[in-house]
Amino acid sequence: MRYLPKSPADREAMLQTIGVRSIDDLFAPIPAEYRLTRDLNIPRQMAESEIVDWFRQRSRESGEGYTSFLGAGAYLHYRPVVIDALISRGEFLTAYTPYQAEFAQGTLQAIFEFQSMICELTGMEVANASMYDGSTAAAEAVMMAARLTGRSSVLIARSLHPEYREVMATYATHQGLPMSTVPFTATGRIDLKGLEQSITPETACVLIQSPNFFGVIEDVDAIAEIAHKHGALLVVSIAEAVSLGIVEPPRSADIIAMETQSFGVPLGFGGPYCGVIATREKFVRQMPGRLAGQTTDSNGKRGFVLTLATREQHIRREKATSNICTNQALVALMVNIFMTIYGKVGLKELAKQNLAKTEYAAQQFGKHAKLLFSGSPRFNEFVVETSEDPSAINGRLLGHKITGGLTLKKFFPELGNAALWCCTEMTTRSAIDTAVGLVADSERSVRSMNDSSIEEQVR
Repeated sequence: MRYLPKSPADREAMLQTIGVRSIDDLFAPIPAEYRLTRDLNIPRQMAESEIVDWFRQRSRESGEGYTSFLGAGAYLHYRPVVIDALISRGEFLTAYTPYQAEFAQGTLQAIFEFQSMICELTGMEVANASMYDGSTAAAEAVMMAARLTGRSSVLIARSLHPEYREVMATYATHQGLPMSTVPFTATGRIDLKGLEQSITPETACVLIQSPNFFGVIEDVDAIAEIAHKHGALLVVSIAEAVSLGIVEPPRSADIIAMETQSFGVPLGFGGPYCGVIATREKFVRQMPGRLAGQTTDSNGKRGFVLTLATREQHIRREKATSNICTNQALVALMVNIFMTIYGKVGLKELAKQNLAKTEYAAQQFGKHAKLLFSGSPRFNEFVVETSEDPSAINGRLLGHKITGGLTLKKFFPELGNAALWCCTEMTTRSAIDTAVGLVADSERSVRSMNDSSIEEQVR
């Protein structure tokens, strides 16, 4: 009854209401050759306790006890247990969104504090109440730049997350925004000369990511100078929010589009996550989503209100900046709690741990394989090129309960057998050493095979 709530009596009443006597009569219009006349070939039904046990077993098989070196926009960080305890409170968990904002003081205060901490973190003057995720935040930021400048084209760094680029392409197609990409150099950074040559009087903005998809930190000030010289805006996408614990915020940007999943949001098979747009106060009226503000009531008591809501459900459609349906209030609350728990000092220490483990791993991998973009500053991701297809190496790593790096051939075929590896505070030294050992074995095996082939040819 929990999963099939209609009893035989309920089904009988429904059939009578629509004027048929039986299920067979209901399906009679479907030709007989298309109707299934045998039982489904599926296992027998299970009791609820058996179903729960089955899923627990599958969970242990698929992830429990595994170390993951995957990053690329979704990062495995420690989640303080207090987060789930607080977001499970009924006043937060059951509230969909503050449509009647004057009554949702607790939710509005949480949003206001979220915005305030995001501004402090990014160096911007104003931040919205959250977006769906980092990819849609980047796309909305680009459209915002087009409205602000009145221009009609966009330049995107090829070192931007490839899936962010796909989302951007979907938005741009229906917004009439032509997109061009700027290549990256051997350093892993955007090609500044290529950027200078590509920018035109119709370029609304330049969209980059820093740290970029390869984990490399871009020279934001130099990129901003080129963009601003030509009257374009600079939009900076940040996929790894923890980097801001140690990396200087991109203050020279005009708009920052950030994914905050790293701040206490579980990986959750890809979502839900929480994006955010932060910008300068002079651009606020073109910022999508909502803005919560602080005020006082008629008795002089502190209160919170929705100060700005430029979505089409609130104002005339032709004046709306976005058709985004809502903000990620509950997920943003996770982020809020995370930032409150760690604070400035804690976030800096967390970032240092990520950086230190990545540096150790990169050094060890570099002893046996080729480390790409090694001369550039990076945060917690790095690219390793191996002689063997990294997918084959990853297959062997699974036997050691390790999920290896992301194979890049799909997105960047010119990088050959390259993979993107990520280390966070959750990555142990023993796991790094094990992964490095398997890569070293792979390289030795390939060299041995090549030597044997050469000897065979000589004979």
